[in-house]
Amino acid sequence: MSYKSDIEIAREAQKRPIQEIGAKLGISSNDLVPYGHDKAKISQSFIDSVQDRTDGKLILVTAINPTPAGEGKTTTTVGLGDGLNRIGKNAMVCIREASLGPNFGMKGGAAGGGYAQIVPMEDMNLHFTGDFHAITSAHSLLSAMIDNHIYWGNALEIDTRRVVWRRVVDMNDRALRQITASLGGVTNGFPRETGFDITVASEVMAILCLANNLKDLEKRLGDIIVAYRRDKTPVYCRDIEADGAMTVLLKDAMQPNLVQTLENNPAFVHGGPFANIAHGCNSVIATKTALKVADYVVTEAGFGADLGAEKFMNIKCRKAGLAPSVVVLVATVRAMKMNGGVAKADLGAENVEAVMSGCANLGRHIENMKSFGVPVVVAINHFVTDSDAEVQAIKDFVVSQGSEAILSRHWELGSEGSAELATRVAEIADADMANFAPIYPDDMPLFEKIETIAKRIYRADEVLADQKIRNQLKDWEEQGYGNLPVCMAKTQYSFSTDPTLRGAPVGHSVPVREVRLSAGAGFIVAVCGDIMTMPGLPRNPAAKSICLNDEGEIQGLF
Repeated sequence: MSYKSDIEIAREAQKRPIQEIGAKLGISSNDLVPYGHDKAKISQSFIDSVQDRTDGKLILVTAINPTPAGEGKTTTTVGLGDGLNRIGKNAMVCIREASLGPNFGMKGGAAGGGYAQIVPMEDMNLHFTGDFHAITSAHSLLSAMIDNHIYWGNALEIDTRRVVWRRVVDMNDRALRQITASLGGVTNGFPRETGFDITVASEVMAILCLANNLKDLEKRLGDIIVAYRRDKTPVYCRDIEADGAMTVLLKDAMQPNLVQTLENNPAFVHGGPFANIAHGCNSVIATKTALKVADYVVTEAGFGADLGAEKFMNIKCRKAGLAPSVVVLVATVRAMKMNGGVAKADLGAENVEAVMSGCANLGRHIENMKSFGVPVVVAINHFVTDSDAEVQAIKDFVVSQGSEAILSRHWELGSEGSAELATRVAEIADADMANFAPIYPDDMPLFEKIETIAKRIYRADEVLADQKIRNQLKDWEEQGYGNLPVCMAKTQYSFSTDPTLRGAPVGHSVPVREVRLSAGAGFIVAVCGDIMTMPGLPRNPAAKSICLNDEGEIQGLF
């Protein structure tokens, strides 16, 4: 049987005018700022008007560690949202926006797949409503104003060796990771070493996704530490006087984007921090607003549960006062086989033994998610090559872990294929079984927080960090930043910092090579192993396959 590609399915979507989608949530056309016919931003006045309403149930979708076989976390998020609506629930989806870097690099698209997609798919995967461009511009404005301040006399006495604010661009470009700026003579400023990160790793992105409103956004932007003086006292964004103008650039980007699924159910798509180098969740303002207008909100956290879900629990929920009612953990037969040692080329052949061997990774994630006090349901994202025996092997394993697994065929059948999963998830959410709590307290020392995540979530024996890093963490504690949570930046492919170490490794070490203070966002970043905050393109980037066909339609975005 032949199947249509994701982009062919998306192109055939029977989209409804965005005003009709807003009406399902009680949002009038006056409270929508349309971007064409099929997407719109929500006005701040509407967001303010619903704050006294009771919150709906928050459902987190996460996954096992990703493999080249694909897990379909976003696809499952969309499918579950459609499934909840199919069984009569008032539900909506909240996911992140797509970065151009991975779209043109490894992935080719990030709006779901099959018959569980968000549309307009091409817009979402490209410029969308311009939010990422606004974030890049705001970040770049601050970069320019720092160097401009130094050029015009440096009244703040910035030590040019200690400028910690790097530049960003929303593209994978390894050549920009480390550069020397301001070459070319006196009129170009003072030469110094700097570099670029990808836009989704920008602290401005993290701030936008954690801020509650524009006032909070401006305060957080002002709190950004951009440099240090020779006496090591910090220089803030507000000292450079860039926070006001940055807020102006981000005014529209701060508002959630409303779009729809293939089945015309509402979805907020807003924000896009990576989960391997940032906190990996959609914006707080989108999630909180969704909880006011829907009875069930399905959101996702990036990459595996050891990264995105851990940060969702320990950073986003802690800071925003959120509490998930249930965790849906996505797994696939194909990924279990890869974790069990099967090569990608051999995934089509039945191999129950490999599935059982690979389930150790799934079991680790189940245990970790339960440690936050939230019930876990495993969603087996169905592929047409899966055998009944392989599916049953996963179900039996999950039962042995004290949870349950449900086969979901949303990719192939849309909401019809996810109705069973939706029914069970709603039952658990309605039963109020969760007793959510982060896994470490605010007042725990920063290095102990890093150790707690490394030992309890990654199952490492130790954290390796030289004295310079330990002293830096102590200095930040003395400066009043000790209560911040930590954001671990590490490979998404393994519980360890070795991307080739699949399954459920134990007895490994987590080397921390650098720590960064994101004072505006409100967390400490621990950069582990060889993870890069500016990715590079693969040997054959997805961009090579993206083009316009003879009809002027986009091809290659999945």
